[in-house]
Amino acid sequence: MERSAVRYGLALEQPAVDALRGQLPVVAEQTVDAIAVEVGEYAGQMTGTFRERVEDAVRLALDGFLGLVGHAGAGDASTPLKPVMDAAYALGRGEARSGRTMSALLAAYRVGARVAWREWSTVCVALDMPSQVLARFAELVFSYIDTLSAASVTGHSDQLAVTGRVREQYRERLARAILDAEPPDLLLALADGAEWQPPDCLTAVLARAADGHSLQAVLGPDTLLLPGDVLGLAPDLDVSVLLAPGGNRRALLDALGPTPAIVGPTRPWTQSGASLHRARRLLDRYGLKHRLLDTEERLAELVVIADEDALRDLRTRVLRPLAGLRPDTAATLESTLRSWLLHQGRREAVAAELVVHPQTVRYRMTRLRELFGDTLTDPERVLEITVALAVAPGAAATPTARD
Repeated sequence: MERSAVRYGLALEQPAVDALRGQLPVVAEQTVDAIAVEVGEYAGQMTGTFRERVEDAVRLALDGFLGLVGHAGAGDASTPLKPVMDAAYALGRGEARSGRTMSALLAAYRVGARVAWREWSTVCVALDMPSQVLARFAELVFSYIDTLSAASVTGHSDQLAVTGRVREQYRERLARAILDAEPPDLLLALADGAEWQPPDCLTAVLARAADGHSLQAVLGPDTLLLPGDVLGLAPDLDVSVLLAPGGNRRALLDALGPTPAIVGPTRPWTQSGASLHRARRLLDRYGLKHRLLDTEERLAELVVIADEDALRDLRTRVLRPLAGLRPDTAATLESTLRSWLLHQGRREAVAAELVVHPQTVRYRMTRLRELFGDTLTDPERVLEITVALAVAPGAAATPTARD
């Protein structure tokens, strides 16, 4: 057989190319049969129009290769032509849209390479092709198909990236609509577009922006993630909002671990704006400097601080007897009065909490009775004082077992 070497590969005379091209229908058919049997994700799929498209793609790709190795082509046979590369890229995107994995796509290419070489090598042997030419031809076949598969993998990855970005945008829009308490029909439509199955309930979690994506991964792929601007906060305030599905609060708290976060109450998924609202109140008070703040453990505090302005006025009025004292003395007597009220006058318990001698408590309470007079025996006034001292405005959060 007459042959001519080219700079980048191998050039075959037209009779050999024609003989190989004549096998393309058989190669395409047997390739599809083998893929259907050997690649699980294609089992039962290789029928009808889809089968025809795959066979056409196989013929197009291999015909492009023969055009390169033919004497007239005289090019680099390991580099497919642009139309073939474009088709391979489009195939990868289409397979991603169909939900098939990249591993399935690569397995199909491996099967195709094996079948193509098995059929073509028979033709080459029948043509009495010299061993060195046969070896080079085999090398080029597998190199060519590797290049095609790389183009398909790129298409597959690009499609997944685009799909992921689109889904993320849909989910962000859905989360905003949930927090805005949009009508249920609209929420269900948005959930369908976002490929998100509505859970029975959601829990709002506020965390640092830097922890947002990692917490989303920990809490599960159906956790919705939003930037802090949904709270009306500037981006530089470093806050992410997560809406975690499910009603197992203990599992949620355990999953958050030591990460600084504020956890709102669990609410029906269409009403989870209420969960965010409550978490926001602790965020405004304490920020995200603590490991974990659970709003369910701070209900009394949340009730007391519902109207901060009223609380300040109440404190000013009920603590007026301390106004004329030195600040440190007033603070000492205030803490003693608070402890005395909470421990219902049990001197030993007050002393233990304040880490002082019981006699010191007795002395301080004598002084407080002088200052407050009959107020400390009036139930209505005692209630006001107790509320006023329940939470000091702007005070740091008391550490919990999780802090």
